[in-house]
Amino acid sequence: MQDAFKEIAPRLAGLRDALDLSVEAFADVVGTDAQTVQQHEAGQSEIPVGYLMQVAKATGVELNTLIAGSESHLLSYSVVRNGKGLTVERRKDYDYKNLAYRFKGRAMEPFKIMVPPKEQKDVTFTSHSGQEFIYMLEGRLEVSLGDKVEVLEPGDSLYFDSRTPHGLRGLDEKPAHFLDVIL
Repeated sequence: MQDAFKEIAPRLAGLRDALDLSVEAFADVVGTDAQTVQQHEAGQSEIPVGYLMQVAKATGVELNTLIAGSESHLLSYSVVRNGKGLTVERRKDYDYKNLAYRFKGRAMEPFKIMVPPKEQKDVTFTSHSGQEFIYMLEGRLEVSLGDKVEVLEPGDSLYFDSRTPHGLRGLDEKPAHFLDVIL
């Protein structure tokens, strides 16, 4: 299976070309630097969902279009049945399911995420614009936020500024399942 970021990269480059923007101008529109734009358009590494959300918001293109290459169509409501969310294969160690992928003009991106257990040294950090809300469903999740560490259990929630570097891992040798809403 091809890495998802290799499929997303040409859509990003195509969007920039369609907007007739240089790499530098696109970086300004998105709120990042030209090196980041070039790296993501080249498909050389994973593309953070936060970056894709920045591109979607700045250009008016739906996140689905960037991730899956298709647009949402439902305007009044959308039902996604258990286990049927749009799989977002952007990280090998997390299982993302977008729970609102059919709804056009979303103001937020809700995901059901599974994070496997791992050693502290194997936690990878990310940061992106926006805010994030986590609601724990199953297992225990360690969330590192900068130099702070929180352990969440079923029923716990966490709201934070997504610009804070954050890393996640399941605890007790079990995966953690949670809802994650990104604004």
